[in-house]
Amino acid sequence: MEQADYVHLVRVSELASAENSHAYRRSVALFAALGYAWVLGCLILALCLLLWAGSHLLAGQWRFVWVMTAIASLSLFWNSLRALWFKVDKAEGIALMPEDAPALFEALERIRRKMAGPGIDAVYLTRDFNASIRQVPRWGVLGGVRNELSLGLPLMMAQDRNRLLAVLAHEYGHLRGGHGKFGAWVYRTRLSWTRLYEGMQDDSGVASFATRKFLHWYFPRFLARTFAMARQDEYEADKAAAGLLGQTVMADALVEIDVRQQWFQQKFWPLHWRSARKQAVPMGPYSVMKYWLAQPVKPAFARQALKASLSRKSGLEDTHPVLRERVDALTGERPQLPQQWSAGGALALLNPRKLGEWLKSFDKQWCLENASAWKEHHARLARSERMLAQLEGEGYQSVADLLLRVHLMLRLDPHAEVRALYQEVLRREPDNAKALAGMVDVLPPDMGDVQLDMLERLFDLHVEYRWWAANFAAELLESRQQIGVEGEPVQALKLWRERVRQTSELEDRFSEELMQTPLLSALLPHGLTDFEISEVEAELRNFRAVSQAWLVRKQLNTIRSRPVFLLLVEMDGLGEEEGDALGEQIHDRLEVPGKLYVMRVQQAATLDDIARQGLKPVYLRTFAG
Repeated sequence: MEQADYVHLVRVSELASAENSHAYRRSVALFAALGYAWVLGCLILALCLLLWAGSHLLAGQWRFVWVMTAIASLSLFWNSLRALWFKVDKAEGIALMPEDAPALFEALERIRRKMAGPGIDAVYLTRDFNASIRQVPRWGVLGGVRNELSLGLPLMMAQDRNRLLAVLAHEYGHLRGGHGKFGAWVYRTRLSWTRLYEGMQDDSGVASFATRKFLHWYFPRFLARTFAMARQDEYEADKAAAGLLGQTVMADALVEIDVRQQWFQQKFWPLHWRSARKQAVPMGPYSVMKYWLAQPVKPAFARQALKASLSRKSGLEDTHPVLRERVDALTGERPQLPQQWSAGGALALLNPRKLGEWLKSFDKQWCLENASAWKEHHARLARSERMLAQLEGEGYQSVADLLLRVHLMLRLDPHAEVRALYQEVLRREPDNAKALAGMVDVLPPDMGDVQLDMLERLFDLHVEYRWWAANFAAELLESRQQIGVEGEPVQALKLWRERVRQTSELEDRFSEELMQTPLLSALLPHGLTDFEISEVEAELRNFRAVSQAWLVRKQLNTIRSRPVFLLLVEMDGLGEEEGDALGEQIHDRLEVPGKLYVMRVQQAATLDDIARQGLKPVYLRTFAG
């Protein structure tokens, strides 16, 4: 099915659900029955063919036609069973018993009674910043379920008792009453078809050909038809939870989780990984996480995080609505930051004598999984310290040296005091783009007027920074307006918002040109310093599958001053999916002064093109590596 057809079918289903919910659900049930009918029909057909062929074989008629019919019917029978009864991955985490968390189990039982739902068969404590309930089919799509709750320890650290219970009530709300049972059944059926569809992609058997063809037609249509129901079920689960704990508690829980998740990813994990500067062996994060997640979120970060959340729009890749839509459906109002942040009170739901044991277990597991990455990060920070010490020991330093010092200092400590270095760069080169942007980024909020002046200069003088400057200025003026800065000109905000619109169009044209330009055209030397290239080489040595790599810079007409780097990588012994995954890892690890694209090079023709252009590799694996 084409993406446009899928989107159209989803929209039609949403309209049908809004106009007549009961009729829509009946149509979903009938379409689901079609899938069952196909599988059961194949199963019955397979049994009939097997009995027919078997009777001839048992009678001694060992002809080719009967042998092949028996083999084909067995294959069809097996594929049909796979559709009806499939194995679900075991839940991850620590299985909790009532004595491990008596208060939690009591709370779950109260929620169950009030919602008149089924019991929870298993509760798992996990390392995720999340909570979820899943229904594990006992006999595939034929029926019977096991209800399993997964509860993330970081989430419990970040929420107070009532807000966490609201989250659990939301998850339990998916199982409530008649609508909930039907929605849960649809969810399980979606999971069943998803797993079967994915599992049969590489099955080349003759008997599975028809099933694959049917699934290719049926599966995307089933997902599209049930999408509206799955999304509506999220709204209804929110309302069910609000009915138990209150609208304010539920709305505050949704907003706090969203903001704290952003803080968790953007602040906590970088802070933890910076410990590798002094520690050569990994440190477990969960023991210290308890302290950090109990702290209030700083107002500036909270406002920015909420703004980022409010700018998101719901897509078709996830049935969960975005925060703005969930809170609006719940309260009819725009999401607001909680008046008071949680202080980790939900941990009281667990047995305090067991908590230390679980923290140590999670810490040990994390350290084992991240031992290699930690070692590599420690080496990277050590290289940065050595280079920084070398630069600080030198006499006169060029502007490039000063900016490199800033870069290394911020890599080692994002809160390092670098304003004096930026000021020295601007004293020598008043219009230096990197120094202007860097100074804007490190100035405190009470110097907003100075930031705006620098952003104006950056916007006027440097095309490659215009989109960034316009967005920064608009966000700065909006935040000043929210906190009530006196005399804030409305016209300035309108101007910067218009600039955001204009520069966004420019960015779109830039991306379009980048996508349409042939891969190996408009290439320039990379222009990196010896230290920057040594960093690239050091990082690539960590990927044993990389045999050699070339780094070049592309120049585009839309924004000629913006550096775009292309890393061409030759990999050994990896399939397409593995190669794509490795390319993403390389992209995440490398730091270059511009936008980076990582391309896998395996075709001989492309390698010949590289040779004809005289490109020399920046990395070549040695036998010792």
